[in-house]
Amino acid sequence: MTKILVSGGCGQIGTDLVPELQKKYGKENIITNDLREPESWDGILEIFDFQDVEKVEEVIKKHNITVIYHLACILSAAGEKIPYKTWEVNMQTLRNVLDLAVKYNLKIFWPSSIAVFGPSTPRDKTPQDTVMEPTTMYGITKRAGEMLCNYYHKKFGVDVRSVRYPGLISYKQEPGGGTTDYAVEIFYDSLKGKPFSCFVGPETTLPMMYMDDAIRASIELMEAPAESIKIRTSYNLTAMSFSAEELEREVRKHIPALQVAYNPDKRQKIADSWPASIDDTKAREEWGWQHKVDLPEMTKIMIDELKRKFDGEN
Repeated sequence: MTKILVSGGCGQIGTDLVPELQKKYGKENIITNDLREPESWDGILEIFDFQDVEKVEEVIKKHNITVIYHLACILSAAGEKIPYKTWEVNMQTLRNVLDLAVKYNLKIFWPSSIAVFGPSTPRDKTPQDTVMEPTTMYGITKRAGEMLCNYYHKKFGVDVRSVRYPGLISYKQEPGGGTTDYAVEIFYDSLKGKPFSCFVGPETTLPMMYMDDAIRASIELMEAPAESIKIRTSYNLTAMSFSAEELEREVRKHIPALQVAYNPDKRQKIADSWPASIDDTKAREEWGWQHKVDLPEMTKIMIDELKRKFDGEN
């Protein structure tokens, strides 16, 4: 029987991933982990720090875990404020997961990011294999993590699988310290009638993905036959690329009174070091990845769902 542990499961990705896993495998077979208990949570919840390897092992044994989706990490912009802590948290937790995967024959999902690329990487249609010189501690941990995953697969046979997430857009969680979070903040501010101050310039273009596509890609990757998974570092993954100004125009179709000012800050430099578009041919060919949501559809979904969310809060 599949028993899944999701680390950092109350965060941006986990908030969407856990309910989908519960639908697919049964609520009783999904154990969610986080550092703090949320206001409300529907399912089995274990509160502990994934840096505590003894506690992780205790929970694996307690619930007879067979699969771990390891989401817990410190993100890009937040990580630049505490770089040493970012290395410690992101790398130690991954090492704990991989060591326990060897011991208990666990299957592992671990997300990488477009942050593994850098200013020397080709920015357009960035290929699967290319120059990688990340400029943030978050990106460095993701690149090192990719190599560590590949090592554990080759050395110990760990079935570890990964995708390089682009910017992820979701209405369920407020922005949480990522460089691409302007693409979420614009919806929150515009629907609250607030002027939106964008922390990147209007021409800044980055790869993006609606969260439903990201969740589906993660689960499809984990369910693909092992012989289809040729890459054990991390697969390029994308759905759409757009500039901040293109997103503004799309939102304005729904909210004509939208006010936007562009005030680039330190995050602009991070965004400029990342790709403008991604070539994810390998994922599409090897395990059948196909995105479903484009910019116009994503914009409509975000506005409709956030309106419902805000109406429910009033």
